[in-house]
Amino acid sequence: MKILVAIKRVVDHAVRVRVRPDGTGVETENVRMSMNPFDKHAVEAAVQLSEAGHASEIVVVSIGPKQSNDVILTALAMGAHRGILIEADGRVETLAVAKFLKAVVAEEKPDLVLLGKQAVDDDSNQVGQMLAGLLDWPQATFASEIKVTGDGLEVTREVDYGRATVGVSLPAIVTADLRLNTPRNAALPMVMKARSKPLAVRPAAEFGVDLTPRLKLEKVTPPAERVAGRRVADAAELTAAIQSELSELEAL
Repeated sequence: MKILVAIKRVVDHAVRVRVRPDGTGVETENVRMSMNPFDKHAVEAAVQLSEAGHASEIVVVSIGPKQSNDVILTALAMGAHRGILIEADGRVETLAVAKFLKAVVAEEKPDLVLLGKQAVDDDSNQVGQMLAGLLDWPQATFASEIKVTGDGLEVTREVDYGRATVGVSLPAIVTADLRLNTPRNAALPMVMKARSKPLAVRPAAEFGVDLTPRLKLEKVTPPAERVAGRRVADAAELTAAIQSELSELEAL
């Protein structure tokens, strides 16, 4: 089995996100960036399948600026075999991302495409589904467990009422949830070794994908600051405070 894993470079999850003063977006200059957490679980799933003897090659692909090399190197250090960077400056919308991935799938001919269920910078949760639609492949989203069966995969996914298990034939698209596994931390020797693995950098123009925005971003604003809480002496004071708040809301 050959696995293609799509990964994205985003603001590190431990960094406090700040909106640019002009409201055009989130500040990314001089901010620590890292691999999208959901994508890291997808990479770990691919590596585990390889270690179990189910996968012969893992190819990781990222679409973004040249700095995205760092997240590809992270994936290579985790155990992926080679990487592809589609270098594109500026914002790339989800449909364009899916079209880039479709082109890579046509070239690489993987049996399985893994990616995070969503990216934490826009939370769109669209690329996996769009890619499945463009390829006309079966899909299993929000995967919390992946098992290889005789003719495909058995994927357990998180749903509103608990968990559901679905079977998909290969080739297929699977998007990873955080419950899928615990991603490994690559040791320094693996990081150094990753630098010698193949990493192809290709310009976005080579793929002929239209990057014209379909969405217009009007303005980005930070959420309102939380109102500080206050302590009450007893239940009676709490009841009085709640009644006061309700009275004010009714007056509005």
